[in-house]
Formats: sequence, C-alpha cells, structure tokens
Amino acid sequence: MKITGSCREGVLTLRFHGELDHHVSREAMEALSERIDAFLPGSCVLDLRDLSFMDSSGIALILRAEKKMRELDGSLRISGVGEQPLRVLRAAGTDKRIPIESE
Repeated sequence: MKITGSCREGVLTLRFHGELDHHVSREAMEALSERIDAFLPGSCVLDLRDLSFMDSSGIALILRAEKKMRELDGSLRISGVGEQPLRVLRAAGTDKRIPIESE
C-alpha cells in the first residue's frame, strides 16, 4: 500500500495504490491523518483508481477521513473507484454518506 498526494488551493488529493486491507490499515490511517493535519484542507479527495483491493478496513479509513474533515468544517469525496472497491463501498452504504465521483 502506498499513498501519494498533493494539496492545491485547499484541496488535498490522496491517491491510494495497491491493496487496502487489515494488514496495512493502521499505517494507511496514520498516513492519512498526518496529511490532513499537515495541510488542514477545506476539501479532501480520496482517489482510489490505483486501489486493486479493499476490505472493511478501507471503510474504517474512509470514515476516519470523513470525521477529520468534519472537524475542520471541510468535505470529503471519493473518486476513481474500481469495481471491487465500489462493491465494498456500496455494501457498507458508504456511497449514501460520501459522494463518489465517477470518471
């Protein structure tokens, strides 16, 4: 699992690469929290186009990001979601809570 990102004009974009499962979720959550705390963005985009697999650990990470952004009075959205991660997001109802942008 690798997370890359950039922040422009108050929008933090974090791109996830590889597999997001319970083996890497703790490190991924720490990296996500550190970047949000460092940039204090008004908006955060989680770009999942290079995420090949996600389990329920990914849902926990997304909900943590949503909580941190709410604390900043900011917003969170998800983009570039592949077929498998999208099934997980829909099964958990995350798509009803957080906007998912289609490409």
